[in-house]
Amino acid sequence: MKDGIKILWKYIRQNAVIGIAFLLFVCIFAGIFFLYDLEVEAVIYAGLLCASIAIVAISIHFYFYYKRHKQLLYIYSNVELLLHELPAPKTLMEQDYQDMLKELAGIRNMEMTQWKSEQQESLDFYTAWVHQIKAPIAAMRLILQAEDSKENQELLSELFRVEQYTNMVLGYFRLGSSVSDFVFQEYPLDSIIRSMIRKFASQFIRKKIQLKYEGTSVRVLTDEKWLTFILEQLISNAIKYTEGGCITISVEEDKVLSITDTGIGIAKEDLPRIFEKGFTGYNGRSDKKATGLGLYLCKTTADKLSHRIQVESEIGVGSCFRLYLAEDKLESVE
Repeated sequence: MKDGIKILWKYIRQNAVIGIAFLLFVCIFAGIFFLYDLEVEAVIYAGLLCASIAIVAISIHFYFYYKRHKQLLYIYSNVELLLHELPAPKTLMEQDYQDMLKELAGIRNMEMTQWKSEQQESLDFYTAWVHQIKAPIAAMRLILQAEDSKENQELLSELFRVEQYTNMVLGYFRLGSSVSDFVFQEYPLDSIIRSMIRKFASQFIRKKIQLKYEGTSVRVLTDEKWLTFILEQLISNAIKYTEGGCITISVEEDKVLSITDTGIGIAKEDLPRIFEKGFTGYNGRSDKKATGLGLYLCKTTADKLSHRIQVESEIGVGSCFRLYLAEDKLESVE
């Protein structure tokens, strides 16, 4: 009702010139009738007759005006799909507006096609770059592993970080791509977690961090590669900000995976923004090399997998990241 009154008011304002002209004509006729001293009844009868016809005509015109407005609102809500279904223009101005809309839509489609092409070229380039750079990384690892010295252990640690950053770049471009390579099926969560533990084993040993994990029999519906990507970022962050403490990985029965560390923690004022792109917070300002992309990519990936991620933290005590992996249960309707 309120919406209808608002549209009626806009209709009246839009056709105010016609209403003023009608009233002016009524005044002219009334003046002429008065000058020629015609009977008042004739004036009233003519006025009522004109007013009745005007009310009927305006009502019909407003009905089609309102109906057209609703039709345009529906097209507006799905404009990318329904632009070609615009109603036939009734005036030259409507025709001009529709021509401009179609021209703009054509320009947008052309630019979107070009943008997608450039995105795909960038993705192809960085994919090839990551695969090419893995060869010298592997060669450098073999050379450094030939001699078990403290210096080589430090270099291996830095080389590990280089490999992590290259994978992060590739993940960043793939997540931003319109092409999805997600493969969803049930996986044993234990095997995914243990593969991550093996991958980061040297980092735990190097920093003398204790790891607590008791195993789990939980199976989750997810994409193994991208869930691994999330865990890589979370475990990497936990190791990065924990010195000689403890990292605990646990899985609850309701498929909540927790990664808890005894690191430096996250400032309370930073917690609401840690998943924002490029946000580094207090810890990031202390570490000049922080990019603010790791947790952003975790959140983006979790959203695409329909998982939920939360964090609790306290300065000087540590942080706990929880990944909710339970899938929504669908109820059958009989």
